[in-house]
Order: sequence, then C-alpha cells, then structure tokens
Amino acid sequence: MDKFIDGLLFLIVSIYIVFISMQSPQWWDEQFPLGRGEPVSVLVLPSQTAREIASKFQDAGVVENSKELAFWMSRLGIDRKIKTGMYSIRKGSPWEVARQLGKATPFQDKMTLIPGSDIFSIAEQFQLTEAKELASLLLKDEFFDNSLLSLLPADAETRAAFLLPDTYNVAQTSPEALIQAGTALWWKKFGDRVKGNSPQEVTDLAILASLIEREAKRDEERALIAGVIQNRLKIKMPLQIDATVVYAWKREGEVLQRVLYKHLEVESPYNTYKKLGLPPTAICVPSKASWEAALVPEKTEYLYYVARKNGEHIFAKTYKDHLANIRKIRGEKQ
Repeated sequence: MDKFIDGLLFLIVSIYIVFISMQSPQWWDEQFPLGRGEPVSVLVLPSQTAREIASKFQDAGVVENSKELAFWMSRLGIDRKIKTGMYSIRKGSPWEVARQLGKATPFQDKMTLIPGSDIFSIAEQFQLTEAKELASLLLKDEFFDNSLLSLLPADAETRAAFLLPDTYNVAQTSPEALIQAGTALWWKKFGDRVKGNSPQEVTDLAILASLIEREAKRDEERALIAGVIQNRLKIKMPLQIDATVVYAWKREGEVLQRVLYKHLEVESPYNTYKKLGLPPTAICVPSKASWEAALVPEKTEYLYYVARKNGEHIFAKTYKDHLANIRKIRGEKQ
C-alpha cells in the first residue's frame, strides 16, 4: 500500500513538473507577477541613457536604488533594447523592475517637427488657440534637460530653437512631449559642443542657426551663408535678411507671401534692414545642418549673396559684383 501511494505521489509530482515546464513566460508572469501595487507611468525620452532612465524610475518611486536598476538593465541587456514611450511598471526590487522593463511594451505615438517651424506654426500643429499657449510651456523649466537649463535664454522664441527637428516616438502627441523629446535630442547632438560657451553665446548661436535655416535651401551652402552673416556682424553691416522682415510682420499678425520695399519700413527690432546685429530672438526652429553651420561657419570674404530661382545662391565680395549677380539672375528669370 505504501509503495502504491509513493508511486502515485511520484506520478502526480512528475505530471505537475511537466505541466509547469510547458507553460509560457506569459503564464508565469500572470501567476507570479513581478513587482507589487498599481503600475506607475514613467516616460522614457529619446537618447536617454540607462542611468538617466533608472533615475526617472527612482524619482517616480518605482525603485529605491537607481544605480542597482541601471546595473540590472545592463546585465540583462535591457539598456540596449529599451524604446521611447510611456511605461507602466509596478514597484519592486531593481531586478524585478528591470525584468518588467524587458517585457513591457511602451505606449508610443509619432510626432514630427519640421525644420523652419516657428512658435506660430507649431501652435497650429497642436491646435492651440494662440502661440502664447506654446510660449508659456516653453518658459517652464521642467520640460527641459537640467544640463541645458543654465544655457537657455529667457524668451520662448529662442527656446524653441533648441527643439531639434525629427520624427519622435512619444507617449502622447502634445507640445509638452515635443519640448521634452526635442530638447533631449538637441542636447545629445550638440551639448558637448556648447558646454564651454556662455548663455549669451549659445543664444546667439541659436539665433544665427535660425537665420541660416530661413536663408539656405541647400545644405552645402549653409556654412558659407553663416560665414557671410558673421562677416557682416564683424564690420557692423546690416544683415538685410528678408526672413527677419517676414517674421516681424508675422508677429504683428500679417503673413507675407512676398517682401516688397514698403515692408522693409516696418518698425521692429526684427527688421535687420534698419537694426544692426542679430534680431532679438530666433525666428524659427533650425535643422541639424543649420546648427552645424552656425557652430562652424565657413571662412570667406563674401559679404553678399542673392538667390536663384532654384534656391541656389550666387555670392559676391563687393556691392558692384552683387549688383551684377542680381542683373544676371533677373535675366535668368525672364
């Protein structure tokens, strides 16, 4: 009888072991969930490192030790696989949280920022009533990387220049998400290259990059146009950039399709036909190529350029040559 009972128990245990071994990881997760309590939502942004992500989960109260979480993320290979988006994770040990991150699928949405956008067009993209709504968000430090904050200007229009144009996978389509994702990517691309600059120097770079973005249609000309602008600034020569006049009128509520001589008379600090130096703020969101040109302008003796119909520019060192180029282009357009 005892042998029969022992044999029966052995058979039951064997069947149970086989049953357990055949279950999927999902079954195990359902029976023995990792972590405890209700899930906590944490947003992972583009370009964030494992340490930065771990710190965000510690700040949210999901884990007590961010260093241990970063260790387990690296040990389990999660740091190389984690995606941008909103994660819902339960509180737990660093190992449990890392395991949850490895299994979780973040909520994502796509959002595109186009080079040359300004606070008015971005506000329209998010169906905001006024650009003032976007401006108020751009002035909130909480949406910016801490490393960037000390270099940021106080005006919303130049802060917008630090949103790097790209298509972002975000947790939600909102201006707040765009500010966080866009500035995080900008800092990753250019942060190390501006760390030695003063806040005013970084602001000037942002304004310069925005002018380059509006003036150049071809990437190969951006550094040269940057060089021309720098040359004019050095000798205190008016920049005479039409895009600044267009922006001046836009701030007054009028969108120009074409700049006429009468438009050049507008009284505005943005009118670089009348005011020396850079405009007071950036006039648009510069592309990566425009930032590169602003950081490394091409050394040149040119002081003038004029655009052909195809967007290409002809450059000149003297006003006489510049006038000849204008006549040449007018002949091409006939």
